[in-house]
Amino acid sequence: MALRLLQHRAADGTRSVIAATDDGAAFLVGFDSIRALAARAITGGVSLTEAVAACGKGADVDLAAELAAGRLIAPIDHADQAHLVLAGTGLTHLGSAEGRDKMHRDAAAAQTKTDSMRMFLEGVEGGKPAPGQTGQQPEWFYKGDGSQLVGPGEALTMPHFAKDGGEEPELAGIYLIGPDGTPFRLGLCLANEFSDHVTERHNYLWLAHSKLRQAALGPELLVGTPPDHVEGVSRILRDGETLWEKPFLSGEANMSHTLANLEEHHFKYGLFRRPGDIHVHFFGTATLSFTDGIQTQVDDVFQIEAAPFTLPLRNPLARAVDQAVVVRAL
Repeated sequence: MALRLLQHRAADGTRSVIAATDDGAAFLVGFDSIRALAARAITGGVSLTEAVAACGKGADVDLAAELAAGRLIAPIDHADQAHLVLAGTGLTHLGSAEGRDKMHRDAAAAQTKTDSMRMFLEGVEGGKPAPGQTGQQPEWFYKGDGSQLVGPGEALTMPHFAKDGGEEPELAGIYLIGPDGTPFRLGLCLANEFSDHVTERHNYLWLAHSKLRQAALGPELLVGTPPDHVEGVSRILRDGETLWEKPFLSGEANMSHTLANLEEHHFKYGLFRRPGDIHVHFFGTATLSFTDGIQTQVDDVFQIEAAPFTLPLRNPLARAVDQAVVVRAL
């Protein structure tokens, strides 16, 4: 049975960890964060599943009720937001067979391939290396620190200057760096890697700007071997009605890169192996409402769901107020 871990915050601010399987969900005794539980597992030389099994169990939990009440928060965080890194990789998913075929035919017909197409095709060719070999490095981007992390039900707020606020339904790997600099994958979360696609479309060199946005995590951390195939649905709701809906695929069976290859090219940098840091790494998607001509509006609601996650990720869209920035010379 798939083990899922969640973080709970009561009305008085008291925090707890919940363990859930197909048989039900219950509070764990002795831990107020998944990060602390994972650190104990690393210190004890056991898996996260074994660490959970060693914990005492508290009261049973109705997850749907707790989600509706707003008491389930993002399943990972850090007391010091500067020690949580949000980053990701793009051009990693194959998409549908039809779309993939069109990509190849268009690439073959073009006199000069775009950098995006070249990177995609290089990933198809070298993103799943044989054991002991180094695979093709993917597109990589930085999103920010822990201050950019949004939990289930919270607003995804675009800056006042943003041209667009668009969803990206995908999976995110959650990592804790051990005392000796070893990255430990704690599990996967359902995620919305929120981006500004209008800015990106204007000039691909503005991709870095378009990715400096918030991102949301679903309430569940899926522990154990990552599923090879994930199939879900991404929706946009406007005034309570479905404006747009489309299935999406993830997992290695639907990707041009292995997770191990994406992880290797992120954690090969020493600055990403600082003991105690948390990393949230977004693995990419092939499904966007923007490509179907959808223009989002403030108060639209993004909804993403996919098995084996049992709870959806919902976030309304908001826009920040204009805050003038004046640089002063000292």
